Amino acid sequence: VYLVESGGGSVQAGGSMRLSCAASLYSYSSRCMGWFRQAPGKEREGVATIDSDGRTTYVDSVKGRFTISRDNVKKTLFLQMNSLKPDDTATYYCAATYGGSGCGLTSFVNWGQGTQVTVST
Repeated sequence: VYLVESGGGSVQAGGSMRLSCAASLYSYSSRCMGWFRQAPGKEREGVATIDSDGRTTYVDSVKGRFTISRDNVKKTLFLQMNSLKPDDTATYYCAATYGGSGCGLTSFVNWGQGTQVTVST
């Protein structure tokens, strides 16, 4: 079982970035997938989730700017981030629940190693 994030880096405020998460998971399509982030000195927060039916949720601070999507054939999760702000600077993690679980934040059991996103002014 693994989740591997990619696509992080540095960008200026107002720019865009696309994160990807390659997964090796049984029953990938039945799992809720999510993106989380953690900034230095702050608690980890849920950014976006997408369930097995493609329904999505977003934290208020990214609504209208970020889009989560998934490719169940390639077992890949994406996070398109537009209009990036310095407050978006964090390590971003991909996570998965067990198959058939809901998308509650405490349901995520598999985690990637994270990818750093830095947004400068």
